[in-house]
Amino acid sequence: MTSSAISLRKVEQTAPALVSLYKSAAVSLRKHGLEGGRAAVYLVLDRSGSMRPYYADGSVQALADRVLGLSAHLDDDGRVPVVFFSTDVDAVEEVSLAGHEGRVDAIASRLGHMGRTSYHAAMDAVVDHYLDSGATAPALVVFQTDGGPADKPAAERYLCKAARLPLFWQFVGFGDTHSTQFDFLRRLDELPVPQKRPVDNAGYFHAGPDPRAVPDAELYDRLVAEFPAWLAAARDAGIVRA
Repeated sequence: MTSSAISLRKVEQTAPALVSLYKSAAVSLRKHGLEGGRAAVYLVLDRSGSMRPYYADGSVQALADRVLGLSAHLDDDGRVPVVFFSTDVDAVEEVSLAGHEGRVDAIASRLGHMGRTSYHAAMDAVVDHYLDSGATAPALVVFQTDGGPADKPAAERYLCKAARLPLFWQFVGFGDTHSTQFDFLRRLDELPVPQKRPVDNAGYFHAGPDPRAVPDAELYDRLVAEFPAWLAAARDAGIVRA
């Protein structure tokens, strides 16, 4: 009996290229007390115009593969719903262990115009998908972006509203670590509890100008580091019951 949702053997059979990522994710989950835990995993990908280089150099596809490697421990369906967004929601698709290679690039290549950055539209799509799925397990939402949103008040309002749901938003920044574009995300990460939201339901870290260069172990540590504290607080508040 394995404590992971999907066994190593199954990953070896269906997605051999992800085996090392799966093993690396296991170490981080164990380190943070999440071994054997269950959660739905979502991926939100920025498709604003400035993201073009990160699709071209494989950074976005690499993040999707890493998130799949993590989700295999937490969710037994072997699939991660993916929301692509720019000015609005461009697509809601999924990546799966079987057929993951190049999947994000293939989807992105047919989506056309890359617009501006609307966090709240993407957040709304995740909330709808989660509620429609009938899931009872908590969810870890990996939300990638290379800048602040066009509508900051709407993004803050959606995050605070979503704090009553069993969703944790882990924001990941791509790009210049010194850019003021990310000041808003730092502020979002620190919105006061309970004045603005019942629990702290968001984390943020910056993956730098070359996200592929972040070692797998470090990326996984940073993806899950704040999830346990949120889980505990959300359980205490009755937000997470599973």
